[in-house]
Amino acid sequence: MLTNHARLMQFFSVAKEITGRKKMQKMIYILQKSNVPFEEKFHFHFYGPYSEELTLRVEELYNLGFLNETKEDKGNYSRYHYTITSEGETFLEQFSVEMPAISGRVEMLQHFSSRFLELVATMLYFDDLSFDQMVEKIHRVKGKQNYTDEEMQTALSVIDGMKH
Repeated sequence: MLTNHARLMQFFSVAKEITGRKKMQKMIYILQKSNVPFEEKFHFHFYGPYSEELTLRVEELYNLGFLNETKEDKGNYSRYHYTITSEGETFLEQFSVEMPAISGRVEMLQHFSSRFLELVATMLYFDDLSFDQMVEKIHRVKGKQNYTDEEMQTALSVIDGMKH
């Protein structure tokens, strides 16, 4: 049971800080689709792939004192920041898990906006479609985001980079 918690803690330890719940969800999903052994189940939601399991697990880690969650009021919405606590670091030292090297991939993903990671995650969610079908589907389900052809190509490059 704690293996999945430890894997998430490993992610937070490598990431140092994650800004935004949506960004965290997308990063975990993208890593999962890139053969990192996160086991949370995702389904398609308003902002692309979403995992209730991940939300609950992060809440548990916060309640255990392993993660800090700070809320930043942005006027019409709130943004959350996550960092690992010293108790979380101690937990990780005591509960090691086998994980592939993820630091380079996590660092790369952190440079992108949550909006762009939503595109990458959505493309991965529809990876059983041809590229043209995927583009059509994304324009249909994510029409309000107005993703450009250039963003789609950049997202494809990111996906390709995540697999290596």
